[in-house]
Amino acid sequence: MNKNVLITGGTGFIGKYLTKMLLDKGYTVSILTRSSKPNTEGITYYVWDVTNRSIDEEAVLRADYIIHLAGEGIAEKRWTAKRKAEIIDSRTLSAQLIYTILKKHNKKIEAFVSASAVGIYGALNGEGICTENTLPGNDFVGVTCQKWEKTADLFADLGIRTVKIRTGLVLGRNGGLLKKMAPIFKAGLGSALGSGKQYMPWIHIYDLCAIYLEAIENKDMTGAYNATINDSTTNSFFSKLLAREYGYFIWLPNVPAFVLRLILGEMATAILAGRRVSSDKIKSLGFRFKFKNLKKALADCIK
Repeated sequence: MNKNVLITGGTGFIGKYLTKMLLDKGYTVSILTRSSKPNTEGITYYVWDVTNRSIDEEAVLRADYIIHLAGEGIAEKRWTAKRKAEIIDSRTLSAQLIYTILKKHNKKIEAFVSASAVGIYGALNGEGICTENTLPGNDFVGVTCQKWEKTADLFADLGIRTVKIRTGLVLGRNGGLLKKMAPIFKAGLGSALGSGKQYMPWIHIYDLCAIYLEAIENKDMTGAYNATINDSTTNSFFSKLLAREYGYFIWLPNVPAFVLRLILGEMATAILAGRRVSSDKIKSLGFRFKFKNLKKALADCIK
């Protein structure tokens, strides 16, 4: 019988790509959703309601692996107090609900793999390169990621191999970072943000999903891993390359930092600051990135 992978957040941008990769590798996939959906070949949908603490337990009990991607988008709405609570709860309470089912039935799965983000290191600018041992930041994204990972550690307490994927800015077609940036740049109105000197640790969605696949198949993989390309890409460099993919040179001045703060409020800090992040740990396992060159990665996403 094919091994089953349960995915939370499976209907999102990353989840859809990962589902296809898993199916191609011969896995069956279960997906937790907030509304019922018809099953398709290789995919079974189950309903859950995190707010009301309800879940179809069969989804958890038939799983060999669980990949936890669920979470409200960090950059979807202004960070009000209510929105901040939604962002944190959507990541932590959802994982706790699954943990409760596993503990209740004394169910052992082969691995629990949780999304996290390189934002755990804090919204700061600097030349230092963050490794998995770098101290976390105390800003909102940093604290959110810490709570996210602390919840994942509950599964390790059950004796389950637990992996936390600290993800950079994800590049892919029809989603991720480019979904927000592409319309502006395609219209010829692209420009750098703030100083433009802030680093942008990025990763192509193919490589990110390949890391998730590695996380369930490689039994030596445990703990936190940075999933990003460490090529010192800055916002200015990224913006110039993206404009060139659309056939023009940037002609507009940088968007001033104060304008972004007026529009986005506290959320602007996540755009105006960025750190260099090492991927040496994942590479030490023998993992090789397919997309290491930003120009080629952008071309693949836009063509």
